[in-house]
Amino acid sequence: MLWLEPSSGRGRLLPVLLAVLGMAWAEMQPLQLQEEQAPMPGALSRKESFLLLSLHDRLRSQVQPPAANMQRMDWSESLARQAQARAALCGAPAPSLASTRWATPQVGWNVQLLPTGSASFFHVVGLWFAEGQWYNHAAAECAHNATCTHYLVWATSSQLGCGRHPCSGGQAEMEAFVCAYSPGGNWEVNGKTIVPYKKGAWCSLCTASVSGCFKAWDHAGGLCEVPRNPCRMSCRNHGHLNVSTCRCHCPHGYTGRYCQVRCSVQCVHGRFREEECSCVCDVGYGGAQCATKVHFPFHTCDLRIDGDCFMVSSEADTYYGAKMKCQGKGGILAQIESQKVQDILAFYLGRLESTNEVTDSDFETRNFWIGLTYKTTKDSFRWTTGEDQSFTSFAFGQPDNQGFGNCVELQASAAFNWNDQRCKTRNRYICQFAQEHISRWDPGP
Repeated sequence: MLWLEPSSGRGRLLPVLLAVLGMAWAEMQPLQLQEEQAPMPGALSRKESFLLLSLHDRLRSQVQPPAANMQRMDWSESLARQAQARAALCGAPAPSLASTRWATPQVGWNVQLLPTGSASFFHVVGLWFAEGQWYNHAAAECAHNATCTHYLVWATSSQLGCGRHPCSGGQAEMEAFVCAYSPGGNWEVNGKTIVPYKKGAWCSLCTASVSGCFKAWDHAGGLCEVPRNPCRMSCRNHGHLNVSTCRCHCPHGYTGRYCQVRCSVQCVHGRFREEECSCVCDVGYGGAQCATKVHFPFHTCDLRIDGDCFMVSSEADTYYGAKMKCQGKGGILAQIESQKVQDILAFYLGRLESTNEVTDSDFETRNFWIGLTYKTTKDSFRWTTGEDQSFTSFAFGQPDNQGFGNCVELQASAAFNWNDQRCKTRNRYICQFAQEHISRWDPGP
């Protein structure tokens, strides 16, 4: 848990709040946002909640260097209740929850204790943002002997809740200030925290789900927010357009975003995916029809994320060729189901590209295939394993089905957010090996 000592001279609110939110992601907790209940007794008033949210959004919209993908935040009563409960414990998590609910990487925390009456909550938020003066965005690190633990502004954090409570005991009366943010962040690669947001023109790298651009009254900066654009598409082969989701309901035997694809395949040891015209092989089998028994090799992972192994190819292939090569090694095309995995892969691929560690004249793009293709039955994309897509990170304006793009790539020009692409395009690709695959590897001599 992160504690900030009572304010010193350096802790004064700067004349200009240095335009960046400080988040101490030291402890995490799963978020329950489905049921928004009434605020807890002693919780912040609606006016205080609104002003704190507005202050966070305003400062997030003015970070320096400018952020291309910073999201606008919404107030969450669920997070506010959790923050108020933690503030009532003077910032400490409940001991009975320390090993369960407070330990999962979904909620980030800022916790600060100050002498009672020495600062308002808005002053405290200013202190957190002011730590930005010590943070070097280009180097992704804090200045030597400085504190930036409350500073790291995670661009994809979209929910906020805060609480405040007096704390008795000790030599002085103290007050606890707590804010919770979701989703969390502060992901590390090789022991170093990656940058919290992408540098660039305001709103230039918003994802499809938040492709609108919110600007404050003075039009300074900008934050990615939910867009309000109508559908501009039609369905083929007697498909029906759902205007509320902007997706086509296709008749039997057709697939694709516009119901433009017709196909069928038979699988020997696996499950048939009509929407993709391909098989999802059982563990131990590969090939186009899952008829080839796989000899599981021993691999060295490029990245390990939450126990899974991710390997980046040094060759190019079509989407289905890449899928078969991953299956032939006993894995699958990468399945990105959280912001954490997306952030780490995007950071790694950006470094890989800049250092030219992988080059091949056969690549048609600088992009990377992942295991996501279009699904017609529920008007969405889904993973090659057959699981529905719940997390998304499509780039602004995507998916647009340009060239009948039914397969999904990590697009280098969009900070490795997602783009739907023609499946015949030759890209590099990322294979993923879960524990069930890794357990079958030959450990070697």
